[in-house]
Formats: sequence, structure tokens, C-alpha cells
Amino acid sequence: MNLGDVIELHYITAIANVPSISQHGILSHNLAEQLAHDSVAMPEIQERRSNKQIPGARPLHEYANLYFDAHNPMLSKCRARNPEICVLRVDASVLDQAGVIVTDRNAASGWARFWPGAEGLANINRDRVFARFWLHQDDPYEAMRHKSEKCAELLVPDRVGAHLIVGAYVANQDAQTTFQQRNPRLPVHIRGDMFF
Repeated sequence: MNLGDVIELHYITAIANVPSISQHGILSHNLAEQLAHDSVAMPEIQERRSNKQIPGARPLHEYANLYFDAHNPMLSKCRARNPEICVLRVDASVLDQAGVIVTDRNAASGWARFWPGAEGLANINRDRVFARFWLHQDDPYEAMRHKSEKCAELLVPDRVGAHLIVGAYVANQDAQTTFQQRNPRLPVHIRGDMFF
């Protein structure tokens, strides 16, 4: 992957959280814990992330995490909540922020590798991250690897500034209506193809 492949980054969240995010930015897990919010995170994954120390950097929970492509296993796990969740669109200039780290797969994975800043993009397999599907029916090990790679992340120390959030995607009309009622100033588009 190279810089030209990154048009935007994505953050999956409950629509109910967006007014707070518009005020405080997208927060690291540790900072978000200090505010009332509706978490879409899976507890078992957060348990793994809570014990993860990034080599030569900070603990994983001190970073806000963005995806290169939200059409991934995390969003698939949230499908029952489609009417109440959104994908926030973050300007690609976040890659220029000091201290950002790129991962080649879900950062909680025992196989994840970490690189500083935009230089880490060269270590990400663009075709696998942006693949429409990650299931490999004939090879369960390949499916497991690809599932993790689909969740490659950009880790941002502490927070992503609200000024970098340029819009949102939702799954359907109901979610769009809910989003517009709570967040009238942020552009929102229905992207049923992104959701599950």
C-alpha cells in the first residue's frame, strides 16, 4: 500500500457517540473510558488489547484506532446494530500526525507488526486490506490470516482531532435519519455496500 491508496480512514461507532466525538475527537480507549459512551467493542478483544504493549511505544489502549477499510470483520460483527451505528470518515492527513503507528493487521493479534507513521504503509498488503471478502472456504488458516489483515489499523496517540472528521457512512435510511437528527452539521451518506 502507498499513500495514494489512502483516501480516508474509518472509525466504527454508535451514532449516539457522535455528538461527544464532535466535541472531544475520537479518543483512545483509556480516554473514552472517562466519558459516558455506547461501546461497539467486543469485550474479549478489548481484554486482549488491554494487555498489549506496542514495541518501543505506548500501551495499545493509549491510542485511538482507525481502520483503512471499515468493510471488515469488526463491522460484520456489529451488523445487528446497523440502524444505530456509523462509520466516521477521517481525513487521510491524520497519517501526518506525530506518533502515529501503522499495523499490518488487527493490533490485538499476536502476529501484528507495528511501524511508525506513513512509512509503515509499504508493509500493508493493499489487495488484502481492501478485498471485498476474506473468507477462504478451502483454507481455514488463510481465512484466519486474511480476517486479521482486513483489520489493519492506524493508531493515533490519545485522540484524533474532531476537525479531521469529514463525514460519515450509515447502512440504511433509518440510520441516516437518526444520524441527521443528532448530528445535523456532519455530512452522512448511505453506504449499504459497506455494511453487512
